[in-house]
Amino acid sequence: HHFRTRRRIIVKMLLSSAVRKSLASSLSRQLMGQQSSLLGRTAISRAASVRLLDANHTQHLLASKHLSSAAAAIQEEPASKPSPPSPPPAAKEETPFVPSQRKYKHFQNVELTPAGVAIIRFDNPDKKVNTLSFALMREAQTMWEADIQSNSDITSIVFTSAKESGFIAGADIFDISSVQDKSELVPVIEEALNFFLHMKAKDVPMVAAIHGPALGGGLEWALWCDYRICTDSKATKLGLPEVKLGLLPGFGGTQNLPALVGIQGAMDMMLTGKNILPAKAKKMGLVDLVVAPQSLESVAIETAEGLANGTVKKSKPKRKSLINRLIEDTPPGQNLMWSKVKETVDKNTDGNYPAPYEIIDCVKYGLAHPGMEKFKHEREGFAKLAATKESEALIGLFDGTTQMKKLSSGAEPIKVKKVAVMGAGLMGAGIAQVTAEKGYDVLLKDRDDAAVGRGISYMTDNWEKKCKRKRMTNYELNTNSSRVTPLSDHTESWKRHFAGADLVIEAVFEDLALKRKIIQQVEEVTPDHCVFATNTSAIPIADIAAPGEEVKRSENVVGMHYFSPVPQMPLLEIIPHAGTSDEALATAFAVGNKQGKTCVVVKDVPGFYVNRCLGPILSEVTALVKEGVPLDRLDKAMKKFGMPVGPITLIDNVGVDVASKVSNYLASADLGVRMGGGDLSLLSNMVEKGWLGKKSNQGFFTYSGKKGKPSIGPEVTAYLKDFTDGNTSDLSETDIQNRIVARLVNEAAMCLQDEIIENPVCGDIGLVFGIGFAPFRGGVFRYLDSVGTSSFVDMMNGYAETKGEQFEPVQLLKDYAASGKKFHGN
Repeated sequence: HHFRTRRRIIVKMLLSSAVRKSLASSLSRQLMGQQSSLLGRTAISRAASVRLLDANHTQHLLASKHLSSAAAAIQEEPASKPSPPSPPPAAKEETPFVPSQRKYKHFQNVELTPAGVAIIRFDNPDKKVNTLSFALMREAQTMWEADIQSNSDITSIVFTSAKESGFIAGADIFDISSVQDKSELVPVIEEALNFFLHMKAKDVPMVAAIHGPALGGGLEWALWCDYRICTDSKATKLGLPEVKLGLLPGFGGTQNLPALVGIQGAMDMMLTGKNILPAKAKKMGLVDLVVAPQSLESVAIETAEGLANGTVKKSKPKRKSLINRLIEDTPPGQNLMWSKVKETVDKNTDGNYPAPYEIIDCVKYGLAHPGMEKFKHEREGFAKLAATKESEALIGLFDGTTQMKKLSSGAEPIKVKKVAVMGAGLMGAGIAQVTAEKGYDVLLKDRDDAAVGRGISYMTDNWEKKCKRKRMTNYELNTNSSRVTPLSDHTESWKRHFAGADLVIEAVFEDLALKRKIIQQVEEVTPDHCVFATNTSAIPIADIAAPGEEVKRSENVVGMHYFSPVPQMPLLEIIPHAGTSDEALATAFAVGNKQGKTCVVVKDVPGFYVNRCLGPILSEVTALVKEGVPLDRLDKAMKKFGMPVGPITLIDNVGVDVASKVSNYLASADLGVRMGGGDLSLLSNMVEKGWLGKKSNQGFFTYSGKKGKPSIGPEVTAYLKDFTDGNTSDLSETDIQNRIVARLVNEAAMCLQDEIIENPVCGDIGLVFGIGFAPFRGGVFRYLDSVGTSSFVDMMNGYAETKGEQFEPVQLLKDYAASGKKFHGN
């Protein structure tokens, strides 16, 4: 009676308006707090992706809290992609394994302690990190039957890794992509799941001892254990990042994780794919203990002994708070929760990514079907997602970023210990920040102490924010700060400091004479091997590096074009001029990689690659506005296509003056008719009026405040009416998308044709990481493969007949259309 009365009270509370609002607020904080990193922005966040065009206007951009790429889902450098297996279990091994003293390829020999604890250590000597491959799962079954199942002396088991690099970094994604018929994955996953159930049936306590990454299938393995212990190392992180590859956790993760940490915590992890650090993992109940790395194995063994003899209790799900019990354990609360979850997913994916919806479906199905059917439903959902074009595209991006970690020339970089950054503005300070964070000694120099001070404050503020968000310790903040030496023209010792620099990166104003003068100053005080990198976004590197009175070591000059905000944006264009030495190029590439950037080597041409592709887009946007297409329709159409922001919002965010400057620069460069068709006076006239975009609170939209929704004011309405001669257009969403995308794709293809980029992979990565081209489409060249180059060329020819020669397909597209060839694969 007491229980029924209490239940009625709870239901009444849930149905009350005040409590429903409280629940909604709680859910908003817990489920929407991570929305900027939700799958819809896998490769690039909304805020960060609006930076394009000009490195010197970064102060007008929004900072991005979360920037995660699809390539970050599995932290490894895999071997070359295996041949497609048929059936799946026949996937080829990297190196034939011949048993000798060591019995297994993926495991060290099982060790049994006197107390009966079996220690199973993951360790594939062929890879830097352990991955959960088809081969490992087959061998695990063999090892279990031979060494564990029938051994009555075993009282408990510890799973750990023999590698310093980590526990298990995830499933071997290339095993999955190599299976042509994805339905064949269902029995493979079922076999793996049956093995986990078989392990549990041994009925001895199992402990997961985790150091380093336990991601994807690695964490799912740990979830099948009775107890989880991880180290407090900064290298230790736990997560289920499958959503970033268009997949879901397939080894029971969608069922075991909610049961352990609660539905809300599990959904946050699975829908964002974010990593959980040790302290947070302990707090949310994902792990039971956090220990020092040197104590991990001994504590795990003691714990296993305690679990076996009853002195240590098995792990139990963390007790829920009252508010969480109301949300997760009552029908009204669940209805509200799932409504809020779907609302968040809809907002951040625009329905373009099927994986989050499948994850939601699997969790809900498991709650309604507590038996074995929930695992069957999960693996069928995994196979269904693996067959989608979205997953293929995201895996292609992952594969591409892996390929791009190495420079094709194979040249050796010089050893860099000290990096000097010239210019302490937002770009220079951002470059200094990411450089110091990776262990380099940094010299940050500007014209006076005040300018340097602003740069130091920028870095310190960013590091303090990281500390507040528990992403950095105070010790790390102090260590990073100690690596940075502030210098100015008035610092008498600056020349002595620069005498030890191995790389100098300049980030000053876009002025050719100034940049050459800086090279002259640097060459006078640095050693002969010192590489000089310019962060120019427009000036040809050849002009900056031209031998003369100011430049003596032209072979050491290279372009390093960062995107802003530097700490968040993942792309770095590296631009050698014709005389750049292989060593200088390799050095820039190596430093960029260490800074955490994805490096794309680009030919020295106006706009390089990313900005060059943007020029025709800006031209086409002005043409569409001239025809009378409403601004909000332009934005809505391109967001629906999958871009992080629409083109009008993009221009306002980067600055109308920046867009005008770059578009006019490219129009006068070597693009010819490909920059035609528009009316760039649309932008230049706005600059004259002082409508510079969001930074001036007036661009195409009027910005009334932080929370105020941008609107189109009467002055802009009148200006547009005059610009369009009163024309209006009801152009379809598809036509808007096709015209803008056609201009972008055509220029990207031209860059490939002219060898401005090395290959289609570089082209895809550059535009996904540089401008946020829809990640679920895999980049411009995978997009062409998907829609068919022949049909795309036919569409462009149609626009060329009606709109002009700016739509004329470049020869490379015509050739691929005629031959039926694809840019990726056969």
